[in-house]
Amino acid sequence: MIYISTRGHASKQRFCDILLEGLAPDGGLYLPTHYPVLDKQQLVAMRQVFETQGYAHLAFEILRLYIDDIPPDDLRALCQKTYTADVFCSPLIAPVRPFEKNVFILELSNGPTLAFKDMAMQLLGNLFEYELNRRSAELNILGATSGDTGSAAEYAMRGKKGVRVFMTSPHGRMSKFQQAQMFSLQDPNIFNIAVEGVFDDCQDMVKAVSNDLDFKRRYKIGTVNSINWARLLAQVVYYFAAYFQVAKSNAERISFTVPSGNFGNVCAGHVARMMGLPIRHLVVATNENDVLDEFFRTGIYKVRSSSHTFETSSPSMDISKASNFERFIFDLTARNAEKTAQLFGPELQAKGQFSLAHEPFFNQAAQQYGFQSGKSTHQNRLDTIRAASSQQGQILDPHTADGIKVARDWVQPDTPMVVLETALPIKFESTILEALGRSPDMPSKFAHLENLPQRVEVMSTDVGRIKSFIEKHCTTP
Repeated sequence: MIYISTRGHASKQRFCDILLEGLAPDGGLYLPTHYPVLDKQQLVAMRQVFETQGYAHLAFEILRLYIDDIPPDDLRALCQKTYTADVFCSPLIAPVRPFEKNVFILELSNGPTLAFKDMAMQLLGNLFEYELNRRSAELNILGATSGDTGSAAEYAMRGKKGVRVFMTSPHGRMSKFQQAQMFSLQDPNIFNIAVEGVFDDCQDMVKAVSNDLDFKRRYKIGTVNSINWARLLAQVVYYFAAYFQVAKSNAERISFTVPSGNFGNVCAGHVARMMGLPIRHLVVATNENDVLDEFFRTGIYKVRSSSHTFETSSPSMDISKASNFERFIFDLTARNAEKTAQLFGPELQAKGQFSLAHEPFFNQAAQQYGFQSGKSTHQNRLDTIRAASSQQGQILDPHTADGIKVARDWVQPDTPMVVLETALPIKFESTILEALGRSPDMPSKFAHLENLPQRVEVMSTDVGRIKSFIEKHCTTP
């Protein structure tokens, strides 16, 4: 399988090269030259694999369609090492539970950091270690997090040979639990950087460093954000797992609602749909930072400045520059790299927005690719959390509550709707306390987390300073 840049760079890469590289040299995102399309027999075979052998074997069957530069036996072993009941506290790894009539929740928060990011990050850590060992190489990971990516990455990479993690996060904008999960880690290969700004500032710094090709190569900079194709690919697997649990046969279609910030999670659903998984709708659920909802309603993609990005009670979605959105626009424009480069390069930089409202292909976002959208507010979150507690006896984290609220607007009587769970509610204790007047249960292993010593570097949005920080903590290249 060959990978290309959404912006048309001439290089053609293999999987293990883009695994370590992150962004393409032209600032674009990598995608495979094509999505393997499963026929009916292949889909039946995958269902049988999942039902008889489990999640790890399903992951191998999907990943091997995209990864041909890791020997199959090694890839199978990496999947089996990653997706175990010991790591994810469930034999199904990603079980589906009923919520209300025709609405289900896909549990993705059974991993080490209690958030859906673990589902891909645990695999990514094992892939990195494997490939770096093959090359006798090192990798310095530079990432940005609005909350859960950071802890999931750090827990997956801590102690890994040849890997350092430099994780940026918006100073003071994560929950106390999220901060404690990251900043309490004392592993010598983990470095936390709190940026005086919002998530988009962190993401811009990461992209600026990655776009300095000389620095990137000299200090072997990679990424774990969902701009890394390997992470998005790992997320494709749980769409198949959810489908096989909810749909009684492969003749049925189901829909998914996905709480969205950076568009990576729902983009994985788009890939699954392109592969032939019978998905009717992919519903993008946003909070008050509704850039994506605005696009799917109007065709206008308008990013917000730092001062106009709202700080909300679903902070992991407080994002107004959805990096993975470029991958979908590349597909929407019939893989027109020149058009994609213009939209996400000069046009977005000059105007802060672009419009596809009058383009003939815009309606295909819904008609051909199945996308719908909606938004949720703080009051919606509180109401949804209260109702779920009293009516279903379930406590939802605020992001999953956003998903449930929007799912109810789009669910259809003849099509099951699966809402992707984002995290366990303990990660957002203050919002649960506000909604229910009591705190959610704390897993025993995290009982004293917020009392542990914390280690973090606070800095301004200065790309030069973060480069100096990386230089200081790396061995001489």
